[in-house]
Amino acid sequence: MSDIDVDLRMSDLPEEKNDPFEESEEGTETQETEGHVQILNLSKSDPFAEPQKGGGTHEGFIHIRIQQRNGRKTLTTVQGISEDYDKKKLVKAFKKEFACNGTVVDHPEYGEVIQLQGDQRNHICEFLTNVGLANKDQIKMHGF
Repeated sequence: MSDIDVDLRMSDLPEEKNDPFEESEEGTETQETEGHVQILNLSKSDPFAEPQKGGGTHEGFIHIRIQQRNGRKTLTTVQGISEDYDKKKLVKAFKKEFACNGTVVDHPEYGEVIQLQGDQRNHICEFLTNVGLANKDQIKMHGF
Protein backbone atom coordinates (compact mmCIF):
# COMPACT_ATOMS: atom_id res chain seq x y z
CA MET A 1 0.00 0.00 0.00
CA SER A 2 1.18 3.44 -0.72
CA ASP A 3 0.76 6.59 1.35
CA ILE A 4 -1.85 7.89 -1.09
CA ASP A 5 -4.17 4.92 -0.42
CA VAL A 6 -3.95 5.48 3.32
CA ASP A 7 -4.79 9.17 2.91
CA LEU A 8 -7.84 8.30 0.82
CA ARG A 9 -9.09 5.84 3.42
CA MET A 10 -8.69 8.37 6.22
CA SER A 11 -10.75 10.87 4.26
CA ASP A 12 -13.55 8.30 3.84
CA LEU A 13 -14.11 8.19 7.62
CA PRO A 14 -17.03 10.25 8.98
CA GLU A 15 -16.10 13.65 10.33
CA GLU A 16 -15.75 14.11 14.08
CA LYS A 17 -17.83 16.68 15.89
CA ASN A 18 -15.99 19.89 16.66
CA ASP A 19 -18.43 20.81 19.44
CA PRO A 20 -16.47 20.88 22.73
CA PHE A 21 -19.64 19.99 24.68
CA GLU A 22 -21.27 16.90 23.31
CA GLU A 23 -24.07 14.74 24.67
CA SER A 24 -23.28 11.04 24.91
CA GLU A 25 -25.77 8.17 24.97
CA GLU A 26 -25.97 8.08 28.81
CA GLY A 27 -26.72 11.79 29.11
CA THR A 28 -23.30 12.89 30.34
CA GLU A 29 -21.58 15.91 28.90
CA THR A 30 -17.93 15.59 27.95
CA GLN A 31 -15.43 18.25 27.04
CA GLU A 32 -12.23 17.57 25.13
CA THR A 33 -9.24 19.75 25.94
CA GLU A 34 -5.85 19.03 24.37
CA GLY A 35 -6.62 15.35 23.81
CA HIS A 36 -8.03 14.76 27.34
CA VAL A 37 -11.69 14.13 28.03
CA GLN A 38 -13.30 15.71 31.10
CA ILE A 39 -16.67 14.55 32.36
CA LEU A 40 -18.74 17.56 33.41
CA ASN A 41 -21.99 15.93 34.49
CA LEU A 42 -21.90 12.33 35.68
CA SER A 43 -25.63 11.74 35.82
CA LYS A 44 -28.87 13.63 35.63
CA SER A 45 -30.86 13.79 38.83
CA ASP A 46 -34.51 12.85 38.94
CA PRO A 47 -36.45 15.19 41.25
CA PHE A 48 -39.07 12.50 41.89
CA ALA A 49 -36.61 9.74 42.75
CA GLU A 50 -36.09 8.44 46.29
CA PRO A 51 -33.54 10.55 48.21
CA GLN A 52 -30.03 9.19 48.51
CA LYS A 53 -28.78 8.24 51.94
CA GLY A 54 -25.81 10.28 52.88
CA GLY A 55 -23.87 10.01 56.11
CA GLY A 56 -25.95 9.14 59.10
CA THR A 57 -29.04 10.98 58.01
CA HIS A 58 -32.22 9.87 56.33
CA GLU A 59 -33.72 12.52 54.01
CA GLY A 60 -30.97 14.98 54.87
CA PHE A 61 -31.62 16.05 58.48
CA ILE A 62 -31.63 14.65 61.99
CA HIS A 63 -34.41 16.28 64.02
CA ILE A 64 -33.96 16.62 67.78
CA ARG A 65 -37.16 17.64 69.58
CA ILE A 66 -38.22 18.16 73.17
CA GLN A 67 -41.67 17.37 74.55
CA GLN A 68 -43.11 18.50 77.86
CA ARG A 69 -44.57 15.63 79.88
CA ASN A 70 -45.94 16.67 83.28
CA GLY A 71 -44.55 19.28 85.61
CA ARG A 72 -40.81 19.61 85.08
CA LYS A 73 -40.45 16.31 83.22
CA THR A 74 -39.35 16.43 79.56
CA LEU A 75 -38.76 13.90 76.81
CA THR A 76 -36.15 14.31 74.03
CA THR A 77 -36.84 12.61 70.67
CA VAL A 78 -34.31 12.00 67.90
CA GLN A 79 -35.67 11.29 64.42
CA GLY A 80 -34.02 10.97 61.00
CA ILE A 81 -31.01 8.77 61.73
CA SER A 82 -30.24 6.51 58.77
CA GLU A 83 -31.38 2.90 58.71
CA ASP A 84 -27.73 1.86 58.32
CA TYR A 85 -27.14 2.42 62.06
CA ASP A 86 -28.48 0.24 64.86
CA LYS A 87 -30.65 2.56 66.93
CA LYS A 88 -30.67 0.24 69.95
CA LYS A 89 -26.87 0.46 70.15
CA LEU A 90 -27.10 4.25 69.82
CA VAL A 91 -29.61 4.37 72.69
CA LYS A 92 -27.29 2.22 74.78
CA ALA A 93 -24.43 4.67 74.13
CA PHE A 94 -26.70 7.67 74.87
CA LYS A 95 -27.87 6.15 78.15
CA LYS A 96 -24.33 5.44 79.28
CA GLU A 97 -22.96 8.83 78.19
CA PHE A 98 -25.81 11.07 79.44
CA ALA A 99 -26.89 9.06 82.55
CA CYS A 100 -30.53 8.93 81.47
CA ASN A 101 -33.04 6.32 80.40
CA GLY A 102 -34.10 5.85 76.77
CA THR A 103 -35.83 3.63 74.27
CA VAL A 104 -36.54 3.16 70.56
CA VAL A 105 -40.21 3.66 69.60
CA ASP A 106 -41.70 2.65 66.24
CA HIS A 107 -43.68 5.66 65.02
CA PRO A 108 -46.21 5.07 62.20
CA GLU A 109 -45.23 8.25 60.31
CA TYR A 110 -41.55 8.82 61.20
CA GLY A 111 -40.34 5.23 61.54
CA GLU A 112 -38.02 4.41 64.42
CA VAL A 113 -37.64 7.32 66.85
CA ILE A 114 -35.23 7.46 69.79
CA GLN A 115 -36.73 8.76 73.06
CA LEU A 116 -34.58 9.91 75.99
CA GLN A 117 -35.60 11.21 79.41
CA GLY A 118 -34.78 14.82 80.17
CA ASP A 119 -33.56 17.70 78.01
CA GLN A 120 -30.67 16.04 76.14
CA ARG A 121 -30.76 18.17 72.95
CA ASN A 122 -27.31 19.77 73.33
CA HIS A 123 -25.72 16.52 74.50
CA ILE A 124 -27.09 14.57 71.50
CA CYS A 125 -25.97 17.27 69.07
CA GLU A 126 -22.41 17.20 70.45
CA PHE A 127 -22.34 13.40 70.55
CA LEU A 128 -23.47 13.00 66.91
CA THR A 129 -20.92 15.53 65.64
CA ASN A 130 -18.04 14.12 67.73
CA VAL A 131 -18.72 10.55 66.61
CA GLY A 132 -18.99 11.70 62.98
CA LEU A 133 -22.52 10.44 62.45
CA ALA A 134 -23.71 13.88 61.25
CA ASN A 135 -22.41 17.36 60.53
CA LYS A 136 -23.54 20.40 62.48
CA ASP A 137 -25.59 21.64 59.51
CA GLN A 138 -27.44 18.30 59.22
CA ILE A 139 -28.88 18.55 62.74
CA LYS A 140 -32.07 20.53 63.39
CA MET A 141 -32.94 21.27 67.02
CA HIS A 142 -36.56 22.05 67.83
CA GLY A 143 -38.24 23.16 71.03
CA PHE A 144 -38.37 26.03 73.45
